[in-house]
Amino acid sequence: MSNFLLPSDTEEIANRISEKAVDFSGKRILMTGGRGFLGRHFVDVFNFLNEEVLTEPAQLVILDNFISSGEEGRKIQKYSNVEFIEHDVIQNFEYDKKIDYIIHAAGIASPFYYRANPMKTLDVAITGTKNMLKLAEENNARFTFFSSSEVYGDPDPKHVPMQESYRGNVSSMGPRACYDESKRVGETLCYLFHEYNGVHTNIIRPFNVYGPGMQESDYRVLPNFASRIKAGEPLHVYGQGGQTRTFCYLTDAIVGFLLIFLRGVAGEVYNIGNPKPEISIVDLVKRIEMVLGKSIPHNIVEYPDSYPADEPMRRAPDIRKAKLQLEYEPQVELNEGLRRFFAWSSKNYVGLV
Repeated sequence: MSNFLLPSDTEEIANRISEKAVDFSGKRILMTGGRGFLGRHFVDVFNFLNEEVLTEPAQLVILDNFISSGEEGRKIQKYSNVEFIEHDVIQNFEYDKKIDYIIHAAGIASPFYYRANPMKTLDVAITGTKNMLKLAEENNARFTFFSSSEVYGDPDPKHVPMQESYRGNVSSMGPRACYDESKRVGETLCYLFHEYNGVHTNIIRPFNVYGPGMQESDYRVLPNFASRIKAGEPLHVYGQGGQTRTFCYLTDAIVGFLLIFLRGVAGEVYNIGNPKPEISIVDLVKRIEMVLGKSIPHNIVEYPDSYPADEPMRRAPDIRKAKLQLEYEPQVELNEGLRRFFAWSSKNYVGLV
């Protein structure tokens, strides 16, 4: 088991999905971006399933170019039935064995990194997605694309929580556009390959997934806060702190993702997240104080230059579709998720990376 993840989380995911996961027995699953935050968890979950659940092991093929996976991503632990290949999805990929599932999770998701690499961000979500869709067509494989809740942009309040049918409020020209619009084009490619080429595609729109394994230099809110807490420094709350989010602990998120891989209705898109509570960043600080049992100083500061403007003021998912079609139900309440994350970060972060 990887030392930067919680074995209890991996076991929890596997136990919650075990009855449906039998469909993975003897199958080959190709995952791009497999050394990122979520990919590393998937490797551990499939390893656990192979050892404890599946009658015939699943074969996992992991592609990653290690550009944004960080130091932890390069610490590859050898597993039986897992093959690691260093590859950039922008380039064509040829593989001589039958593939049953393709999970396209490669991408540059942190605002700090996609602001610094806008063209690369576009290429991965557009050219990379097209390459993987072609591979899925050649193999008659089920294809899942990791999109983003960012495709909704800064939503009209009457559309919060956002349903999958909401078309969003996104600027095509701005500091976030390279990420938001690349994901929207990736979704269009999935639609076209499904409608015109008959590929079984699904689209996932994750909402603020967090948990152990996030890089300290990720720059998103919870790793940022955890790093500053470890260093004994006041938290920096950007803007006015009134922007709201919902946060989904990784076990709930990965269970939802696996349900889509296995049972997603062809051509459909699914929100995956925890709809409750929708909480402001200032109130998130208070929650963290409650969980840690101590006062945590914080300052309201301007957005740094490296952070893209036009931050959405609200983001919360409507997950009724996933509930009805996939029986998806988040189980980890925010306080419990924060407890697990900060217990892990206090041991694994060094403070102000």
